[in-house]
Amino acid sequence: MRVVIQRCTRAAVRSGGEEVGAIGRGFMLLVGFSHGDAEKDLKYIADKIVNLRVFEDADGKMNLSLLEVRGEILSISQFTLYGDVRKGRRPNFMDAAPPEHAEALYHEFNGLLRDRGPRVATGVFGAMMEVDFVNDGPVTLLLDSQRNF
Repeated sequence: MRVVIQRCTRAAVRSGGEEVGAIGRGFMLLVGFSHGDAEKDLKYIADKIVNLRVFEDADGKMNLSLLEVRGEILSISQFTLYGDVRKGRRPNFMDAAPPEHAEALYHEFNGLLRDRGPRVATGVFGAMMEVDFVNDGPVTLLLDSQRNF
């Protein structure tokens, strides 16, 4: 499982010309799944995300978590995180989970995030989307469950 975390002041996603999700201060997540991803990957990443200390405290230090600042999450499915571009000029997506498996994981993951406290807005799985956000910092981090265990 791979997640790109971008700290933001606001974020919104549109699909089919309509806004389907929006948040204020918090994290905009791009979320991708691979074949072997399971519940342990989802739990590990969900716990990491809500507890990352990347929001500034009163002294301007990145010392507060999403939970402590009562931040929100916009979670966007992104199979292209598993695009392999090492050979040729066209990405190979063989490492991405099949859509049926990835969609189930995506919904379970968003549920786990909600269970931990923050409000979670989402895009539409498998749809073409337009994402608009203001990266705060900028702060951008990459989590990969297979490299973190």
